[in-house]
Amino acid sequence: MSLSIRNQIPGTVTSVTPGEAMATVKVRLAGGQDVTAAITADAVKDLGLAQGSAVHALVKATEVALATGPVEGLSIRNRLSGTVREVATGAAMASVRVSVDGGEMTAAITKDAITDLGLAAGSAVTVLFKSTEVSLATV
Repeated sequence: MSLSIRNQIPGTVTSVTPGEAMATVKVRLAGGQDVTAAITADAVKDLGLAQGSAVHALVKATEVALATGPVEGLSIRNRLSGTVREVATGAAMASVRVSVDGGEMTAAITKDAITDLGLAAGSAVTVLFKSTEVSLATV
């Protein structure tokens, strides 16, 4: 199956915390950074997820935010350090490709955000996305 989701990063499940309807799944990416996914308990069962399972963490580019300074006081669980590889700017929106340890993430943000943050190739950024926006696919 091919997907339009740009962000597909391989990793290994390090823990599954089940809940009544939802579960949190922690995934260690190839580069050593961790991602948390909040998915349904049914999905955990259907995918057979357990510690050691090989997965891909999937995140739509429109659900990715970028920060150029310290990130504190947020409920957002997923915060990956990275470096901007490329910025492609259109009339209103932009696509920013960011190298992170173990892969690459793409953020779809406004052109104004590019200007306000001063983003360019080589910029240090933090990639942010909520755990509820992470889907998991088994390998």
